[in-house]
Amino acid sequence: MNQDTGNPSRSKGGHPWRTEKVAAVFLDRDGVLNDQTGFVNEPEDFNLLPGAAAAVARLNRTGIPVVVVTNQGGIALGYLTEDDLARIHERMVKLLAAEGAHVDAVYYCPHYAGGTVTRYAQDCADRKPGTGMLEKARDDLGINLRKSVLVGDATTDILAGIRAGCRTILVCTGFAGKDGKAVAEPDYTVADLAEAVDLILTKPRV
Repeated sequence: MNQDTGNPSRSKGGHPWRTEKVAAVFLDRDGVLNDQTGFVNEPEDFNLLPGAAAAVARLNRTGIPVVVVTNQGGIALGYLTEDDLARIHERMVKLLAAEGAHVDAVYYCPHYAGGTVTRYAQDCADRKPGTGMLEKARDDLGINLRKSVLVGDATTDILAGIRAGCRTILVCTGFAGKDGKAVAEPDYTVADLAEAVDLILTKPRV
């Protein structure tokens, strides 16, 4: 598991979730923040979904940390390198910033047991539905997982959130829960990230 830096100075706020350890919103990347109609192997392949940046900006204004947790098995398959991924995430940061939004951290897992690049072709507890990325964010950022929410489009996202003790929201963008990789029931199902943020902000214990 590796971390890309998001916003270097995490926002601070007075949201009612704030306790000794903070509640955060974890976001899957592909299909939640950005379009997933094709492979995202180069920066120009990365395009935000309509309304995604505005939704993240709403969370930013409340002071809730926003953390991206993304499986990037394409690295293990040789489709892109970790340097390529860093450039993709640079574009993500710029596109979000253009609409007044930021993420506080990005965690990614480059491993996939069926990969062709020996260095990365392995099972890994960080790869969702494993909980390694969420637990690393917990330790790095002082996050209370049981007061946090995970938003994803795939059953593996939802299962990772459940296993980590988070509340879970499935969005009907991207895979819309039809990836068939796991059996997992989200706490809520909504149309997209904007509706997920509506739910999070209107129901503090979503």
